[in-house]
Amino acid sequence: MERVVGTVVRGLRCPIVNRGDNIEQIVVDSVLKASEVEGFRIHDKDIVTVTESIVARAQGNYATIDHIAEDVRSKFGEETVGVIFPILSRNRFAVCLRGIAKGAKKIVLMLSYPSDEVGNHLVDLDMLDEKGINPWTDTLTESQFREHFGYEKHPFTGVDYIDYYKSIIEEYGTECEIIFSNHPKTILEYTKHVLTCDIHSRFRTKRILKANGGDKVYSLDNILSESIDGSGYNEAYGLLGSNKSTEDSVKLFPRQCQPIVDNIQQMLKEKTGKQVEVMVYGDGAFKDPVGKIWELADPVVSPAFTSGLEGTPNEIKLKYLADNNFADLRGEELKQAISEYISNKEPDLVGAMEAQGTTPRKLTDLIGSLSDLTSGSGDKGTPIVYIQGYFDNYTN
Repeated sequence: MERVVGTVVRGLRCPIVNRGDNIEQIVVDSVLKASEVEGFRIHDKDIVTVTESIVARAQGNYATIDHIAEDVRSKFGEETVGVIFPILSRNRFAVCLRGIAKGAKKIVLMLSYPSDEVGNHLVDLDMLDEKGINPWTDTLTESQFREHFGYEKHPFTGVDYIDYYKSIIEEYGTECEIIFSNHPKTILEYTKHVLTCDIHSRFRTKRILKANGGDKVYSLDNILSESIDGSGYNEAYGLLGSNKSTEDSVKLFPRQCQPIVDNIQQMLKEKTGKQVEVMVYGDGAFKDPVGKIWELADPVVSPAFTSGLEGTPNEIKLKYLADNNFADLRGEELKQAISEYISNKEPDLVGAMEAQGTTPRKLTDLIGSLSDLTSGSGDKGTPIVYIQGYFDNYTN
């Protein structure tokens, strides 16, 4: 019978993962059990993806605000700290800010506007136009911002992040001043000691600060990049990719994930005889068209993956072939012509008209986004995702 289904994605339930659990065994057992219960076969080139959260939980990769505070004090001492470009998030940054505030005497908090790096808006673009404010040239104080724009709450969370972040800082007896600017150099008018909290633009921000007189300049990946008094840490990403665990602790991005994905692949090979690809994934890389939020708050979509997931897709646009190369064909003749074209396609289609619009992003970014949307961030309880047929095409 002719195959009528392409890619199939399944969210797999597994036990609640705790510190010290064998994450490799849990993933393998969950895949094998799902295969047995749901009646699907495991094939070569299937993909198992595992959310970073349960990997970090199994590793026990946690830290408290006291650990964060100690690291901040060790780097900045008694200096006024410029904390710049944080994202607006109770889950991602608020607990980190508690630790930073606890380790500083005074903070100048510089927020980007109209939105943060991942698209959370403080003010609507139309309001900027109405008030004649140019976010690329104008620096605003807190009082100026309020005078122009009042008190706006985030449409999804109902939080006024200006008041919220200020209250967190002042809760620890730390003096707080808030300004609004999109230029890293602005903070140097207030202090030469800066903790830049942006994610994907952090290297550029640090370069600009150091080139213009910044003294002590760090980014979030420099905080908890090594253990503080026995805390968890991440040598590559520090606090980047962390999530709120409790009101005074965070779960960090997982460490040393490559051996984990390689071990899972090997264990599945021994159990099934099949070469299954494996990756750990965090946030997907997609943008919400209503809230304008770009989802990628993790430093990378995937911190580790097996070798079969290297590279980008090499695909042909079927509708382009149907409308152009084979516009005079119909039915079975058209199907055969397209199948033959795909079977003989070039190994590298970059620049070819037949490949236009096929989204040549990294495979791990695409698969991570697919996985993140499948597992969700709430109560689905499916932190493992099993994907079949992803590498198939029209000819399979």
